[in-house]
Amino acid sequence: MMLARDLVLILSLLGSAVIPVAAETLAGRVVGVSDGDTITLLVTGRDQVKVRLAWIDAPETGQPYGQQAKQALSALVFGREVLVTGSGHDRYGRTLGVVTVAGADVQSEQVRRGLAWVYRQYSNDSHLLALEGEARAARRGLWADLNPVPPWAWRHGEQADSAAKRAPPSMSLTCGSKRRCGEMANCEEARYFLTVCGVRSLDGDGDGTPCDSLCRRP
Repeated sequence: MMLARDLVLILSLLGSAVIPVAAETLAGRVVGVSDGDTITLLVTGRDQVKVRLAWIDAPETGQPYGQQAKQALSALVFGREVLVTGSGHDRYGRTLGVVTVAGADVQSEQVRRGLAWVYRQYSNDSHLLALEGEARAARRGLWADLNPVPPWAWRHGEQADSAAKRAPPSMSLTCGSKRRCGEMANCEEARYFLTVCGVRSLDGDGDGTPCDSLCRRP
């Protein structure tokens, strides 16, 4: 596992997104999971602490595979004792750190399962990149999509442009009256109507993937 001093050095180079402070290790029980890379920790003698997992970026809640990433993280850590090794806070005041549970690196597990990207802006860790490459090759999790959109692009409004680029040339890139999976020609059209047109009825189970019969791979 990365040493605290190494984490301090790297975090100090991240610019305005991070406010470096003295290195610390937090131990506590996870009492909340906000999404696939953010948890809330109950630390003895302290208020609850919101922790953003360093080095990775999971799909947003409203993004394809966002719910699956959150559910996977919950299964790993919710209600369990974890260690957070890190320093600094992001611009939202969340503590940044490497999270381990029972000795297992939570960041690595999310990436290995194909439920998070390596956050390229802040990390070029060879181990994480190798795990991401393996997940991509195996088409695990979000890599089952032909052209998954990184969360940092999604947050900057590129989801509509990306969905349009993914659409087959024969597909009309306008939002019509279609509302049911049976009206979709293929998964790409279903995803376009979900992400661009906002037809939430196509995502009946709320996991971010429309029309399971079209978009779920065996």
